[in-house]
Amino acid sequence: MPPAEATPPRERGRAARYPFSAVVGMADLKLALLINAVSPGVGGVLVRGEKGTAKSTIVRALAALLPPVAVADGCRFSCDPRASDPGCPDAPHGGAGRERAARLVELPVGASEDRLTGSLDIERALTEGVKAFEPGLLAAAHRGVLYVDEVNLLHDHLVDLLLDAAAMGESHVEREGVSVRHAARFLLVGTMNPEEGELRPQLLDRFGLTVEVAATRDPAERAEVVRRRLRFEDDPEGFAAGWAGEEAALAGRIAAARDRLPGVELTDTALRQITAVCASFEVDGLRADLVTARAAIALAAWHGRAAVDADDVRTAARLALPHRRRRDPFDAPGLDRQKLDEVLDEHGDPDPDPEPPDDGPDGPDGSGGPDGPGGGAPGDDLPQEGGEPSEPSEPSVGSGQGRSSDTEPAPADAAYRPRLFTVPGVGAGAPGRRSKARSPYGRVSGARPGARGLHLTATLRAAAPHQVARGRAGRGLVVTPDDLREAVRDGREGNLVLFVVDASGSMAARKRMRAVKGAVLSLLLDAYQRRDKVGLITFRGADAELALPPTSSVEAGARRLERLPTGGRTPLSAGLLRAAEVLRVERLRDPARRPLLVVVTDGRATHGPDPARTAGLLAGALGGGASVVVDCESGPVRLGLAGALGARLGAEVVHLDRLGADALAGVVRDARSVA
Repeated sequence: MPPAEATPPRERGRAARYPFSAVVGMADLKLALLINAVSPGVGGVLVRGEKGTAKSTIVRALAALLPPVAVADGCRFSCDPRASDPGCPDAPHGGAGRERAARLVELPVGASEDRLTGSLDIERALTEGVKAFEPGLLAAAHRGVLYVDEVNLLHDHLVDLLLDAAAMGESHVEREGVSVRHAARFLLVGTMNPEEGELRPQLLDRFGLTVEVAATRDPAERAEVVRRRLRFEDDPEGFAAGWAGEEAALAGRIAAARDRLPGVELTDTALRQITAVCASFEVDGLRADLVTARAAIALAAWHGRAAVDADDVRTAARLALPHRRRRDPFDAPGLDRQKLDEVLDEHGDPDPDPEPPDDGPDGPDGSGGPDGPGGGAPGDDLPQEGGEPSEPSEPSVGSGQGRSSDTEPAPADAAYRPRLFTVPGVGAGAPGRRSKARSPYGRVSGARPGARGLHLTATLRAAAPHQVARGRAGRGLVVTPDDLREAVRDGREGNLVLFVVDASGSMAARKRMRAVKGAVLSLLLDAYQRRDKVGLITFRGADAELALPPTSSVEAGARRLERLPTGGRTPLSAGLLRAAEVLRVERLRDPARRPLLVVVTDGRATHGPDPARTAGLLAGALGGGASVVVDCESGPVRLGLAGALGARLGAEVVHLDRLGADALAGVVRDARSVA
């Protein structure tokens, strides 16, 4: 029986792929991808940007530009026949091999660990009684491109495996009695929309370069984007043929840069500048230094230079450092360009014969000249984007697309230590770190009938007693569908954390509202770390507002909280009613994700007919679900209204002041069961 992975993953037809050269703008993104095409050791590219900015289009177009690869005959791991890996599971290799195009392999968000790294070939184990390895997507992507769309939605442990393989250039699989190590060197590209949730800073650091993209606001440039896309959709082959010359020239330049790469010199001056920049921007560890050095060497090779210069270092740092300066999810990636230039100048080669000061218009301030500060950015000789290949070209940067932020990130100021609130019971929602769940990624605790996530030992144990009755002959095990067992895993899930915040006049005293925002911000940070979705409802005046529909972007929640207006009466019942409606809709939209309601209030209700009684009735209707009431009442005389609200909700009641106590950082274990 042939190996299960004998047929490679589906490759997209070259004729139907949008040309890389035809993408308008996005100079930084193009340059970052080309740097990695020249030197995959840079560590890949993370592309962050809003939806509809052609992130996926340009990544998929890159594979067509990569040089073809020679692969050994019959090797499922794409070994080079001229430099065969003796440790390859399919070694030894014979024959002259064959040449094929570099692959673009896509990793779906819902992929399992087995699909990514490979695993025991279950079919051959059960039918032939042999141990055989079934390669995964890491093997398929070797010497090509591995693309992960919505990488921020991929489970963290899969991202860890992916980035480990990209960093080491190999994949090591130890499971089900199989021990395999194979080469896995590929160009890794991840794209994400920050509005759908962020990657943890530890994972951000593992990507070599990062680029922020946004749609251009220039009407003429937007029109050109639409015009080209419509032409492509009408005639993909004809459109691609019109750009074939530009594509061939770009592919040739990549191949030439790869050939030059080993001979590029990283001078002592350039290395000193790299390490000085990384130290000045206070990035953690030494990965930033290595990535910046590799990227600068690749840039020099791309530009045809024999040695790295200051412009290469400047561009490499601009792409390699912004995402490494984040300290929490509320910090925006950014790099101070002026500070970068100052550090490079300080640690560059001294001028042995400086020119005397010039009192002309370009004189002592040093601002004149096209190559002064702010001028002549490296990478300006990227292929230019014009109307069609034969038309005059337009500037490669003019849209804001593919830009890196110039702003210094400001640390979030959360004065409270969040305590962990959980939803009681055992769920089966999205993987996360909050509540107990049956998860495909947790610790194996047992087995049950089924074929998803096969538990091999339990399956063999179920089939073994029936072999004589089934007339087994030979080594193969006779297995029926009734024998199949799947693993039961205990893990954690992410929840929907819905905040209902009182912003009325009774909360508007400056000191109290500041404390409320600090507490909610700490809970938002906790939700980010535990991979929750968050929503924010505020109530004040005469009504309640859904300030933030449920989203995985806690960054958006922090922005809404910062701009939260206060004052007016207290429509508590309106806030509870809006919460009930949001929870109802979310149960229909995502029934597996269990909600946790967090009501932040002093318990007063001062708007509407019989407001206190109405609020109590609504709280009783919401009761039974997992909920927490953060009691914001202060002063020497307290009415205990928030406590009464919590009792009607069946909620854990925590006073605002106690959220900051170190002794209360434990888990709520005795909450009532979810109805």
